[in-house]
Order: sequence, then structure tokens, then C-alpha cells
Amino acid sequence: MSFLHHLKFLPSTLLSLSLNHEFSRSFTLRLPATPFRILCAAKRTGKQRYPSEKKKLKLKLKLKLKQKDTLKVAGNKFHGFWRLFKLAVPVCKDPGKDFLGVSDGLLEEIAKVLEFPVASMLPAEAFSVVRKSFDARKIMKEPKFVYTVDMDASKLVELEPRTWDFINRLEPANGLVEHMLHRKCSGDLINIISDCNKVHDSTLLRESAGTGSSGSVGQYKNYSGAKPKIAVVGSGPSGLFASFVLAELGADVTLFERGQAVEQRGRDIGALAVRRILQLESNFCFGEGGAGTWSDGKLVTRIGRNSESVLAVLNTLVHFGAPESILVDGKPHLGTDRLVPLLRNFRQHLLHHGVTIKFGSRVDDLLIENGKLIGLKASDVSDRSPINYQNYKYDAIILAVGHSARDVYQMLLSHNLELIPKDFAVGLRVEHPQELINYIQYSKFSSEVQRGRGKVPVADYKVAKYVRVNDVNASTNLGIGRSSYSFCMCPGGQVVLTSTNPSELCVNGMSFSRRASKWANAALVVTVSGKDFEALNCHGPLAGVDFQRELERKAAIMGGGNFIVPVQRVTDFIGKKTSVTDIPSSSYRLGVRAANLHDLFPSHITEALQRSISMFDEELPGFVTKEALLHGVETRTSAPIQIPRDAETYESTSLSGLYPVGEGAGYAGGIVSAAVDGMYAGFAVAKSFNLFLGDVESILGRAHSMSVVNY
Repeated sequence: MSFLHHLKFLPSTLLSLSLNHEFSRSFTLRLPATPFRILCAAKRTGKQRYPSEKKKLKLKLKLKLKQKDTLKVAGNKFHGFWRLFKLAVPVCKDPGKDFLGVSDGLLEEIAKVLEFPVASMLPAEAFSVVRKSFDARKIMKEPKFVYTVDMDASKLVELEPRTWDFINRLEPANGLVEHMLHRKCSGDLINIISDCNKVHDSTLLRESAGTGSSGSVGQYKNYSGAKPKIAVVGSGPSGLFASFVLAELGADVTLFERGQAVEQRGRDIGALAVRRILQLESNFCFGEGGAGTWSDGKLVTRIGRNSESVLAVLNTLVHFGAPESILVDGKPHLGTDRLVPLLRNFRQHLLHHGVTIKFGSRVDDLLIENGKLIGLKASDVSDRSPINYQNYKYDAIILAVGHSARDVYQMLLSHNLELIPKDFAVGLRVEHPQELINYIQYSKFSSEVQRGRGKVPVADYKVAKYVRVNDVNASTNLGIGRSSYSFCMCPGGQVVLTSTNPSELCVNGMSFSRRASKWANAALVVTVSGKDFEALNCHGPLAGVDFQRELERKAAIMGGGNFIVPVQRVTDFIGKKTSVTDIPSSSYRLGVRAANLHDLFPSHITEALQRSISMFDEELPGFVTKEALLHGVETRTSAPIQIPRDAETYESTSLSGLYPVGEGAGYAGGIVSAAVDGMYAGFAVAKSFNLFLGDVESILGRAHSMSVVNY
């Protein structure tokens, strides 16, 4: 189309050019003296846009948002912290298990993640170790220390500006690299509760200022002015932490413990080990700190190591004397020697906050009126007169007994409280030379252990299998699959007596913080349930307790009495032969006697143990050896019952005013999970009396499921 054709569309006032004249390369435009305007089509918007225009606009907006987000992320990369996971440092480049700082070897691994060329230029001050564990799995070419590290990005750039480009290129990677604007900081219970009090007090001040009223504000939140009287029965982890929370929030707390304080309890245990004198109320099971005091003091748990509640417990233990390493160690433990002074400090704190502690005071009965709990009846264990009990009135009672308080179960049953039989596990405690376990786990690096004083930790193990045994009794269908596993493994430890009755015999393991003993022991157990109890004619809510007693009495007879433990070589147990000669030495101090432990259990349980031990040997070659010695019997792996309670209030569903908590009530297994359960129960009871008006889940997170016991 020619240019001349377009001219006819121009306004006539613009041109003095004749349209009939032939178009030439030069022409003159005479502009009018008056202003003029050019009219253009209106800009299309909204639904008037063409599809192509809409698509182009969307792409432009998307690109703009992406650029904005990129700039925002790039800026955030230098704020907050970067968490680096799975940093594996070879043993030869690490200072060892007791070093929790940032070593040169660790800086090398950090430099690989950052792709920074010179690891020695990275300032150690910009990094902090969050977790340190030791990985000696066979899939590894060699054992390594595995770290989780937090990197302060702004501090790193400040100390070493040349890292700017490398941090700018760093991207999150699932399970390996994570960016956090704020690092989670967990405090101990003292600070947590203090912060809660400050928030509440400031709220009360604002409310009183608004109404013009004046009133005292403090830790105690109950407006009636009368402190509720709370009794806590049992000074294990759950009882101690429940007492702690309630005392901090202002309740009048009395702690009843049938056993003795750790000082006297230690002397009673010494008398048992040397002179065979068993104190029925002060022993390895009963006393300050509970059964876990004279154990390995493990702080591992399956309810969430990084949860706010677990961290609150661990930080509180550090406050009372535990080493700060338990916050970093992948498998934290304390040992009896560290637990004793820690418990002493814990006790002094409770006393300082007004808690009344009654050691040697056994709770024999509950006082109930019109279906409501109003108090308890307790007696002095040192006074053997038939009438030495006293009645105490309380507004609520927290029942925090351990799994060996069988008389308490019987007492609850006499009041028609609901008790639900629960599965648990029974078996034998196996003991190996620790050097053998070190070699099985570490091979050539076993020389680095040096009885707990070397670079690498004393070797432990954890094995679990699922076994199916033949149907030995078709009428009861006992030929079923069972879980079999190692339990309470004590490296560098010893086998100890946990009987609470002279006619019954059961064992456990313990170790000190250094784990320097020449033996390693662990329980090898299989799960048992109601059908197993019925096979031994054990029925009713306490069928599991009767089942335990039957095995413990049989073990006592096999040992010949006087707390002598029946033993058998592992190889002979599998082959069903009696270990009559050359029994390996044992760490058990009260003496051992060769016996046919394969006759201790019903045949289907024996078969499950035999098969599982053989399977353990496949995973840990050398586990089955003539040097390994089995001790009988291990029955108290967890409580044989559960006391139903409300999931929110923690109050018994059978008796108003009673709060069953911890391991003895069937809601925990181990020091940490029991402490967490007691802590939540303390807040729940405090809330019922208006001592705590907040939401505990907003502070400590949601409580773990109470339908399954976690260890």
C-alpha cells in the first residue's frame, strides 16, 4: 500500500498538497495557526484485553514478583542462621568425643558445603555445634563424628568479608542445609515459668489500671487467696518435675517418697551389695530420683529430641548440675555418679520454694468421700508398729509412682479404679567383655576407646528383630510374631539387683559417667501380652504383675536364694545345654550360679529369645560367643498396667482429684519422657486451680501421644 493512500486519512487542514499531484521526495506541510490534537484509541483494560495481551501481562507480573523475591531472599541470606547437617569428620581429624567446639576438621567440612576454597580462613567464632554424634555403622568406610552446626551469616561476613559471594550462592537443601531467620532458643523451666509470670502480671496490672482497682500481683494467680494443697506421690523424674512446676507457680506442695534421699539410699544399696541386706523401701527401685538414679542415666528419648518440652527438661537438668554436653551429645547420658549430686541440687531448689519432702513415708491408701479424692493415708516406713499411719487432706494428688509400686496398684484396684493391662517385655540380661563390643563395632578403631578416656565413645549397640515362633498351643494361639530387641544397654557397666522382695529375683544394668567397667550389658527381651499371662494362669487387671512375679520367683529358685543370679552362656542357651564349667566372670557382685535358663520361660518365649539372639549375631558378628553370659531374669522393662486419664486435664477418669503420671501409670519410659509427662501434668493441675492461665502448648508444644509409651 502506497504512502499516498495513507494521506487521505490525514486531516485536510494539515496539508496544502494536492492529492492529484504526483508525490515527490520533497513537500511542504503548512501547520495551522491554532493548536490541534490527535485522537487515539482508548487503552484496553480488564476483560477488554486480548488473550495475547493478558498472557504477556501475566508473564511480566510473574517475572517482576520473582525478581522481588530473589532480591528479598538474597538479602535474607545474610540475616539469621544457616543450619548445616550431616557434616562427617573422620576420627583422625577430630579432637574426640569430649570436644564440642569447632575443630579444623569440622571447618574443612563446612568449607565443602560453602564451596569456600580455604577452610583455614573461616573464623570458628561464626559457627556453633548443635549436635555431635558418632557413626560407626558398617556401611561407612570408617567411623566418623557427625555434626549439626549453626552458622551466623552476618557474623561470618563481618569476620571474613570474602565469604559474601559464597553465602549468596548458598541454597537450602532438604536434610542438609536449612536457613532460619531466628534460631530456636530454649531455656530451663525456671526461666520459662518466670516469663509466664511476667506476662500474666503485666496483664493483671493493665486490667487493674483499667478498672481503677488495686491488688497484689505475683506468682500466685488464684484470686481466692488460698493456696491449693497438692500431694505428689513419688520422687522419680515425673514426680520431681510436677512438684517443680507447681511450686514455681505457687501451690502448697508436699512430696511423699517411700524411699530415702540419695545419700541414705546410696548407703542402703551399698549394704545390699556387700552384706546382702535388702531394704524393702530403699533400694535400686525405691528412693529419691526413682529407679533411673542407679542406672545408666540415659537421656535419649523417642518423643522428640528437639521438641521444646525435651529441651526444657535437658536445660533444667543442666541448671541443676548436669554437664552442658547433654545438650549437644547425640546419645546423652549422665551416669549414677552425676545423677546423685544433681538430685541433691534439685531437692534444695524444691525446699527453697516451700515444698515439703517426706522421705521414708509410704502412701498406703487414699481418702475418698462421695466419689472424690480428699487426701491420703501414709505411714513411716521406719516405724513397724501396726498403727503408725497418718491422714492428710489435699485438694489434689499426683500419683507419680514407678513401675515397681505393685502395692499401689493393688490399693487402686481395691477402690475400683480402672486399670488396663498393658503389653511389656521380658527376657535376660546379656553381658560381654566391653573390648569385644568395641571391636565388633569399631574394628581397628577399638583401641581408641581406652575405657572411656579415649577419642571415641565406649561402644554400645541397639538391635531389634521381629520373630515368629511355632504354635505350641493351638487353643491359645501363642504361635504369633513378637518383637525382640535390646533394652537399656549399659556400655562399661555392671549388672545389678532390682528385686523389691527377698523371694523374687530380677536384674537390671547400670554404669557411671565414664563407663569405664570392663563389661558391657544389655537386656535381650521379647514382647508379652494377655495371652501369655493367661498361659501361666494370670488373669485380671494385674495379670501382668502376676506374670512378672511368677518369673521372678522361678529365677530366685534357680539361683538358690540369697540373691544369687542364675546364669548361662549364650551358646549353651541357644543349644539348650547347661553351662556347668568355666562360666565367664560376671560384674554382678552377689554371685552367680549356672542354670538352665531355657527352662525359665514358657517354651514359646524361650524359642523367640533363641531365634532373636541368633539373628542379632548376623547383625553383630561375634555377638554369640562363649564369652557372653546371660543373667536371669529381666521383667521390669515398663509398667504392666496403664491408669486411664483425661488427655487434656491429666485427671483420672475413675477418680476425681487423682492425676496418674509417669512410668508407673503407663505413660512414659525412661528419665526424659517421665520428666516431660510430669511437667505437663504439673501445668494441667496448676491450670485447674487457676495458678496457670496460659496455654502450655504455646510454650512447650503439644504433649506426645499418651496411647503409646515412648522410651
